[in-house]
Amino acid sequence: MAEAPLPAIRSLPSWLLGRAAARGRALVAEALAVEGVKMWHHVVLSAVRDLAPVAQADLGRAVRLDPKDLVGVLNDLQSAGLVLREPDPADRRKNAVSLTDEGTRLLERCERAARQANEELLAPLSADERVRFMGLLIRISGTEG
Repeated sequence: MAEAPLPAIRSLPSWLLGRAAARGRALVAEALAVEGVKMWHHVVLSAVRDLAPVAQADLGRAVRLDPKDLVGVLNDLQSAGLVLREPDPADRRKNAVSLTDEGTRLLERCERAARQANEELLAPLSADERVRFMGLLIRISGTEG
């Protein structure tokens, strides 16, 4: 007799990683919601901080977000006074995006909240297990560099 499908699926590393990722995303999303921020808003704020001033098109490529979706996120962030879109000094035909002081302060709060959520996610692991786990995740995620 064939093995039941659910135990077979649940034994796959890809399934387990997906479940862990979903739990991690949910924990971070809940933590960011306290600050009134959605996940993509946090990602874009973080990328703007790291790349600013950054051309809008380059920002979209950096975070791998469709240009139409990026415009919506940037509109939200600009309306809230968190980012500025100004003509790019290197090419006046493009917009350069940078953080406002309020955007910087909010990003710092969001980063603390995300770190705390990740602490909760990894709470079942010892410090040594966390180091090994992160190393293994980096290796299998293709982000080793």
